[in-house]
Amino acid sequence: MKKIISILALILASTLTAGETMHKQAGPTEPTKPMTFETGKTYEAIIHTTKGDIICQLYPEKAPLSVTNFVQLAQMGYYNGLKFHRVVPNFVIQGGDPDGTGAGGPGYTVAAEIGLPHQKGALAWARQGDQVNPKKRSSGSQFYITLEATPFLDGEYTVFGQTIQGQDIVQKIRQGDKIEKVDIVIK
Repeated sequence: MKKIISILALILASTLTAGETMHKQAGPTEPTKPMTFETGKTYEAIIHTTKGDIICQLYPEKAPLSVTNFVQLAQMGYYNGLKFHRVVPNFVIQGGDPDGTGAGGPGYTVAAEIGLPHQKGALAWARQGDQVNPKKRSSGSQFYITLEATPFLDGEYTVFGQTIQGQDIVQKIRQGDKIEKVDIVIK
C-alpha cells in the first residue's frame, strides 16, 4: 500500500508540473473579475514595434476588466510578432489579431466598459457591430490607437488607455508593421 501511495505521489507531482506547463501554454481566457491593481501606482504598456516604442498609460480605475485582459495578454506574450493588420490614415492603427485578417482573436470577448473619450492617441478595443453585438462587448485581443481625436466613437467603444509617448511612432505605423512585444510597467 505504501508503495502505491509513493507511486501516486510521484505521478501527481509530475502531473502538477506538466499541468503548470500546460497552463502557461494554454490560450488566454476572458477575465471575469479584475486583477488587483496597486493603489497610487501607474500602469503603462510599452508597445515595442518595428518602427519604435509606443507608451500608453492604462486606466484600471475606469476600465478594470479591459486593462486586466490587456495586461494578461501582454504578459503571456500573446502580442509578440503580431502585425498591425489595419491602418486607416487620419483615423486608427489596429493590431492584436493572431490571424492578421481582422477576424481573429483569443476566442472570447470582454464586457464593455464604455465611458472615456477618444482623444488623439486613445488606446481602445475593437469590437463587432451592434447588429451582432448589441451589448457592445469588446474584442478579446484586437486594439486600436487613434491617429486623431475621434469623438464620433465616444459612447460606442471601450477606451482603456492613452498614448503618453510615441505618438510620432503611431503616425509611422503602416499595415503589416509588427508588434515585437508588449511590456507592462508599474510605477
